[in-house]
Amino acid sequence: MIQRKRLPLLFYSYLATEMLAPFFASFIIMNGVFFLAKLIPFLNVVLELSISFTDFVRLFSYLFPNMFLYSIPMAAMLGVTIGISRLSSDSEILAFKANGIGIYHALPPLILMALFISLITAYFSVKLIPAGDTAMQQMMYQLAKEKIDKGIKERVFTEALGDLVVYVESIDDETGHWKNVWVSDMRGRDVPAITMARSGVMETKIDQMLVTLNLYRGSLHMPEDKTSQTVSFDKYTINIPLQPPARTPDFKSRGTMTMPELLENARKNDIATPLGRSYYTEYHKRLVLPVGCFILALLGMPLGLQAGHGRKAIGIPIGLALYITYYVLFTMGRNLATTTNLSVPIVMWLPNTLFLLLTMILIRRAAHEKQLVPAPVRVTLETLLKFITNISNMLYNVFVSKPQSDPFSPGAAGEITESSTRKKKLRGNVKSRVFHFSECDHYYCKNCSIEFKNVEIALQAGFEPCRFCRNIMVHHKQSHHVS
Repeated sequence: MIQRKRLPLLFYSYLATEMLAPFFASFIIMNGVFFLAKLIPFLNVVLELSISFTDFVRLFSYLFPNMFLYSIPMAAMLGVTIGISRLSSDSEILAFKANGIGIYHALPPLILMALFISLITAYFSVKLIPAGDTAMQQMMYQLAKEKIDKGIKERVFTEALGDLVVYVESIDDETGHWKNVWVSDMRGRDVPAITMARSGVMETKIDQMLVTLNLYRGSLHMPEDKTSQTVSFDKYTINIPLQPPARTPDFKSRGTMTMPELLENARKNDIATPLGRSYYTEYHKRLVLPVGCFILALLGMPLGLQAGHGRKAIGIPIGLALYITYYVLFTMGRNLATTTNLSVPIVMWLPNTLFLLLTMILIRRAAHEKQLVPAPVRVTLETLLKFITNISNMLYNVFVSKPQSDPFSPGAAGEITESSTRKKKLRGNVKSRVFHFSECDHYYCKNCSIEFKNVEIALQAGFEPCRFCRNIMVHHKQSHHVS
């Protein structure tokens, strides 16, 4: 009978647990950082619309899918790197190899975990982000409408309508009609146009994003440079278009479109045109990032294996550098896909292709216990870095650094020669009557407004060295006597 080989489920679950724990920790920390970064500019909208705390929580929750799209890949790579680093540092990887369990045996749980995380990222990218953007658009629209409906109050100068200031003496609770209305219109004017009417009413046309003020039986006063024009009217209409962030609920941006809608708009506007390419780029962006999350998670394995007993966990900083490099390449690819005539699929998927090849090479080298960077490449990089350092030091010494000269040079016993004091001046504090050498931290103090040519002149003027500078003088005199 042929015996089936049982999967080492205990081994797989142990590895998955070791990687998932740091993944969730990294995920929480990074989203906390992203939350604070998004919160500050978002508060402007909160204060402008005067929304409640409950509406603020709802509104901010619609931003989380966009944050997760970038935080999940980074957390996945860090989780795998930290988990594998911990196993390497505690010599558990060495114990696995001693029992015949190689690096390739650890790939199945890693691939399953990376695939699961990338599928979650794909769900956020394809489904939740468009739904969240649509819900936020509708909520912002509703909040803008409520601000206008509730903004006009009796006997209060209201600025809820942008460049228009409205004052209403009384409002009928049943009909909503106004009595004794005053309107200051600053739109496109340096001096406001003043409108006064006996009655009026406000109409909100939500489908057109338009607010209309109908004023009855009044006059319009329009001052110019040296003249003024007054117009009487029976009815006067002021149309006020609403401004962003409010948009009509039926408005469709690229961020709110589904995947079929993006493809349809790309083909309708012709993929060769800039508008069509923008829709096609957005379509590929939603697919590229989840696949990139899968690749970055796998990349964490060879980086984590660089740790070991008595060695630094260099995989974490290298992983962060590679993560930044990936998103730089992704951003460059997206810009090229939108603004050039290059093939959109090739440009958008090029970063994933490069990182997939890099991941496969690094996993193979780690499995064969080779260094991630080949010796010739490492020697070349070290030589290049050393050359750049030497050039930088040489340029610094030539253009920036100045030779340090002692305030005392060898001469007569206990005396300071004129040539040495000419090289370095002294500064005296006019209040404390002490002087300082350039080596002293107080050389540029606030009250050090007088300069001396040498120490003898400073002493003759009644100034004394500070404690630090006195030690310098003693040191130089002693070294001179010894010589």
